[in-house]
Amino acid sequence: MRAISRRNRPTTPGEILREEFLIPRDDPEAAGGSSRLRRQGCQPHRERSNVRHCAVALKLGATFWTTPEFWRNAQKAVDLHHAARHLPSLPKPLL
Repeated sequence: MRAISRRNRPTTPGEILREEFLIPRDDPEAAGGSSRLRRQGCQPHRERSNVRHCAVALKLGATFWTTPEFWRNAQKAVDLHHAARHLPSLPKPLL
């Protein structure tokens, strides 16, 4: 099993959404958020929310022609990094 890096912060789903999907489209709403995403009830580009709920991952996947797993895995990387930074130490393996 690979050790979790405590140094490099993974890219958040909100950063991915903004930098890879909204800004390249020259979307005038990219800076303030997409009205379509707001109507769907998901705003991870605000970086205050996240993709913890499967419904948000499904909506993002359908909107941007990606898989829901892409968004969930990005959120999982952020969550694991945050948890690893706040644990004093990890237990030693049993074997």
